[in-house]
Amino acid sequence: MATKKVEYEFGGPLGAAGIIIGLPILLHVLFLACNDISGCPAPGLLSLRTLTWDTFILQIPWPEDGIWGFGSWSVAAWVLTYYLVSLVLFRVLPAKEVLGTKLRESGKPLRYRFNAFLSTLVQLVPCAIGTYYYGSNFFLWVWIVDHYQQVLTANLALALLISLVVYARSFLVKPGNPQLRELARGGQTGSIIYDFFIGRELNPRVHIPLIGTVDLKTWLAMRPGLTGWVLLNASFAAKQYRMYGYLSDSMVFLVAVQAYYVLEGQYAEEGIVGMMDFKTDGLGFMLTFGDIVWVPFLYSTQCRYLATNPVHMGPYAFAAVGIIFAVGVYIFRASNAQKILFRENPDHPAFKNMPFIQTKRGTRLLTGGWWGYARHINYFGDWLQSLPFCLPTGIAGYVVHPAGVATGVGAATMLDGRKVVPGDAAGWGVLITYLYSVWFGVLLVHRERRDNRVCAEKYGEDWVEYKRVVRWRILPGVY
Repeated sequence: MATKKVEYEFGGPLGAAGIIIGLPILLHVLFLACNDISGCPAPGLLSLRTLTWDTFILQIPWPEDGIWGFGSWSVAAWVLTYYLVSLVLFRVLPAKEVLGTKLRESGKPLRYRFNAFLSTLVQLVPCAIGTYYYGSNFFLWVWIVDHYQQVLTANLALALLISLVVYARSFLVKPGNPQLRELARGGQTGSIIYDFFIGRELNPRVHIPLIGTVDLKTWLAMRPGLTGWVLLNASFAAKQYRMYGYLSDSMVFLVAVQAYYVLEGQYAEEGIVGMMDFKTDGLGFMLTFGDIVWVPFLYSTQCRYLATNPVHMGPYAFAAVGIIFAVGVYIFRASNAQKILFRENPDHPAFKNMPFIQTKRGTRLLTGGWWGYARHINYFGDWLQSLPFCLPTGIAGYVVHPAGVATGVGAATMLDGRKVVPGDAAGWGVLITYLYSVWFGVLLVHRERRDNRVCAEKYGEDWVEYKRVVRWRILPGVY
């Protein structure tokens, strides 16, 4: 009897180990390399051949306690309090309860509770009140900036802890259990490191006293990380105001559109139950780290950059990036809305004259409207939304000069007299501030290819015909 070949993604066990170790280090490196002490990137990184550790450590926010200063028990306690507040709000606030897709083994759906949008609003209200009375010196904004590295470390530790717990609990899953616990197909390879990374249990749920049952995957995806992203952005905006006495138009734009992005996603929170991540992937380090570490700390990089280097876009550039964002939002939302409507009611009058493929499974594959342009035109809209998150940083890169140093026209002068100029760093900063959009593009390409494999297995010859009719994967005429 032939043994079924194990199918790995992300480079298999070796790739999983590299991501688990490498990405947390990368986030710390980004913080150290792009700073308000010497520049972005730190000057020493532009001359690596002559760089010494003694010189470099003076150019970065290296903790006084050395590597032990990367963490703090008191900061960790406050971070845990933040997560506890999120859990309490999940329980006490009014929520919309919906049924998810039917599970593979039992054929039954799980019930989900959604109120992330309201939860975030409740958390932002006291922040708004505090900002009204204390301005940029509101204690939360100052605390986040002063303890950024320790907050990052605390979230890393929590992501690792949650991943370990759900991995261990997954071995308690028994077939036919009344709790409808199931294992993810891709998380049972037998490789400890890979299964820990990709996730073994499909929908791990925990019962917390006084709070109730929490579906960890949906809670982590839509709550603490996304709300934390908004809070980080606000803290960097407050920092810019404390350093310069004003907010640049680039900072205002980013804080506003990224808050909209988060809140809109949370408002339509129930849509996540139909996504591939939630239907097929288990909860492991990949999703946990991505939700509560990678998203808030990488996605807020641009605001962290602008806090020290206040780029002024001007009205035309402001309008241009706004239009790009609006177009991206429109393509993403309109195409997804059309897909959902067709899935729920393919005979709706909106599809009267649209072509489709009738599959042998009894379902239909839409080949008209948005879905006639590309198989994942929504991914293009999603990526297009990411570009305006990076464009306001311009040709990124800056050098920080001490007070009293003449630097010429165009320097941004802080209230303490220090000056920020492009200098030799001009252009090198894009490796940091545009990383998000590049990474997001790679992620969407990878996700499209995963979806293609799943659909090929699901629809067989009908999928071959669908690909013949709809040639392009994401962007018509390009890819």
